[in-house]
Amino acid sequence: MSASADRVPRLLALIPYLQAHPDIEISSAAGDFGISADELREDLNLLWMCGLPGHGPGDLIDLSFDDDDHVAVTFDAGMSRPLRLTTHEAVALIVALRTLAATPGLIEQEAVSRALAKIEDAAGAQAQAAAAVTVAVDGQDARLAILRRALKAAQAVRLTYYSAGRDARTERTVDPMRLLLVDGHWYLEAWCRRAEGVRMFRLDRIEELGQLDEPSRPPRDVAPRDISGGLFLPSPEDIEVRLRLLPWARWVADYYPCQSVAEDGDGLLVTLRSTETTWVRRLVAGLGGAAQVLDPPALAAEIAQAARQALAAYDTPAAGTAMA
Repeated sequence: MSASADRVPRLLALIPYLQAHPDIEISSAAGDFGISADELREDLNLLWMCGLPGHGPGDLIDLSFDDDDHVAVTFDAGMSRPLRLTTHEAVALIVALRTLAATPGLIEQEAVSRALAKIEDAAGAQAQAAAAVTVAVDGQDARLAILRRALKAAQAVRLTYYSAGRDARTERTVDPMRLLLVDGHWYLEAWCRRAEGVRMFRLDRIEELGQLDEPSRPPRDVAPRDISGGLFLPSPEDIEVRLRLLPWARWVADYYPCQSVAEDGDGLLVTLRSTETTWVRRLVAGLGGAAQVLDPPALAAEIAQAARQALAAYDTPAAGTAMA
């Protein structure tokens, strides 16, 4: 059986093809599509179940075969009529193509531009509605394009990176190894010359990025990380922290790499690991009660004590303040 990505376009093309070649031999038609006769018969059997809404005998595509393995279309279910886009469909398609055309580093730029011009011409007045839509590509797409070019050219890059786990920014020169899309986020896996090791950089935390005019040179014995067990592999020395998050703090589970996430009513229970906990203290304090540390108990006690000291400061008169 052909892959779905190949089969769907072929099924859409079969009816017009058969109408243009009435009573054609199946073997001949199969040769034109570059498939076997058995594959074409499977396509024809599937087309018998396709057609117009209602799916009754008068709504479905009808084909006829004879003993000599010839095929003809007896009812095309309207597939002979040219496609007509509604205004909403035309606008959506045009805006999507404009967004694609504006993507930095797009390889098939000319093909997209030609398709956009044809659809705008065919849509006529309907295309005017799309003129009111402004298309902009965000910074992550621009960074993605730079990294793809650097990988293709085997060149190093210079970046400024914000580490959420340490709440710190660092400048690094790295040798790109590959790009990964995991849980909706793009990551760069690269050899970091500063750390002298393989590191993962989340693209939306790269603040500045530039391709260098020097070759990428990760050590020969370094291989891409096995991520079958997860993107981030904690160290045995890491501290395990469990948090209970109220609904308006659920974003923490998306922003920070978590070892586990579980629903807790409207909120979440999350477990994360880190080499140090200073940033956890700042995070919990900044959330103003929307996050509670469950483990380790010592960290929870430290944060509670810091909160009590902060509250007590509001009850202490400032120096020079007159008392009633």
